[in-house]
Amino acid sequence: MTEIASPHISTPRILVLGVMRGRPGSLPFRIMEIDGQVVGAARAVTDVLETAAAYGITVHDLDDPEVVRWVGGDKFTWWPH
Repeated sequence: MTEIASPHISTPRILVLGVMRGRPGSLPFRIMEIDGQVVGAARAVTDVLETAAAYGITVHDLDDPEVVRWVGGDKFTWWPH
């Protein structure tokens, strides 16, 4: 198999991990990474957009796997199951 025929595997700059439970009484959150570095916790999709903007990344489509990778749920998953 040549490189041209091999599938493209993208590595998005933004990675949003699965929902984690906080301390009792606090809201759940998702760890967020940019360029492989943990940059903070997001409690809503707006946190993802604001953090990306702070790192100079403009997100036009949250469903684009070339831009954002959602682990353990999608952009609508903010509570543990």
